[in-house]
Amino acid sequence: MVVVAMTALTMVAEIAAGLLFGSIALLADGLHMASHTVALAINLYAYVYARRHAGNREFSFGTGKVNALGGFTGAVLLAVFALMMAWESIERLVSPVAIAFNQAIPVAVFGLVINGLSAFILNERHDHEHRHEHGHEHHHDHNLRAAYLHVLADALTSLLAIAALLAGKYLGLVWLDPFIGLLGAALVSRWSLGLLRVTASVLLDKQEPHQLHQVRSLLEKETGATVTDLHVWEIGPQQHSVVVSIETATPQAPTYYKHLLCARKEFVHVIVEVNPRLLPRPDREQR
Repeated sequence: MVVVAMTALTMVAEIAAGLLFGSIALLADGLHMASHTVALAINLYAYVYARRHAGNREFSFGTGKVNALGGFTGAVLLAVFALMMAWESIERLVSPVAIAFNQAIPVAVFGLVINGLSAFILNERHDHEHRHEHGHEHHHDHNLRAAYLHVLADALTSLLAIAALLAGKYLGLVWLDPFIGLLGAALVSRWSLGLLRVTASVLLDKQEPHQLHQVRSLLEKETGATVTDLHVWEIGPQQHSVVVSIETATPQAPTYYKHLLCARKEFVHVIVEVNPRLLPRPDREQR
């Protein structure tokens, strides 16, 4: 909420100053900040929606996947942002335009300060979540990561822009500005694709091999049972659902196995089917 408010206020200030002082650079950066305000607002809305409908029984496994959906949406917007950066950079390489260095440099510095502060705030929150997740990367808050990557991408863009603008002003390397724009677009695209891959896996209920191994190992080593069917998938940050069928010669009540799995906090919705293991029938000689 703090980052969305900061971004929105910066957007309003830059657009107002651009219109008031006739600065195209300020106006353009203000409109750019507007796109990020919308993207961050979507990430914020994902949290609001998930909390508001947390007790709604229409959602079979709760609203945890709204987090991944918000992250996926943010990743798509990041990809669009990267394409826009690349397109504009190519246009400027083909048809160079005059750059108002004295106006553009302060705008880039201002953007770097705001986005750097926003990235620091979100990273602090991310580190807080990470400490509670015991270092497991698959438990990351994808929605928070999308918001963090947005402001980090903007901060990187501002930093690269400052370097390019200074080189253009003092060394005459005007071509460096669109070239660095292409470099930034490539890096943002890589972040976007990585986030798309992770969040799509959650939305499509992709199973993680280490989670399957963890559940199978826990049940077979602790109870001597044989796991005959197993499904583990993420239903929210730090939340996994488990559906398992086991076969054992000494069956216990299903609640016994459920309590064994639920002792691991990440397993919050567990269904266990217990089948007795049939002993081989002795032949006549043995009888």
